[in-house]
Amino acid sequence: MNSKDGFKYNLRITNRFKKHLKQIAKRNIEHVSKIEGVVNSLQKGETLEARFKDHALVGKWNGHRECHILPDLLLIYKIEENILILELVDTGSHADLFGK
Repeated sequence: MNSKDGFKYNLRITNRFKKHLKQIAKRNIEHVSKIEGVVNSLQKGETLEARFKDHALVGKWNGHRECHILPDLLLIYKIEENILILELVDTGSHADLFGK
């Protein structure tokens, strides 16, 4: 753990994540604080509570994880242990992320 800031992982945020976060903020600013809370927990290396339904993805998203911040507000992320980076890939609804 990095004693300077209390975080285990540094963040690497994709442009896609930034774009979708702005869209979410326009729809409901409270959702942004929920996302930030989950990201903070992940950045500290904490295990997410079961209610977030954190799970590994397969197929084109193999190597990534997804958690449900709300029933239709998801966060896709990847942790690279060897370089201690939490990569925030995307956030949004199932339809936004998977076209379903």
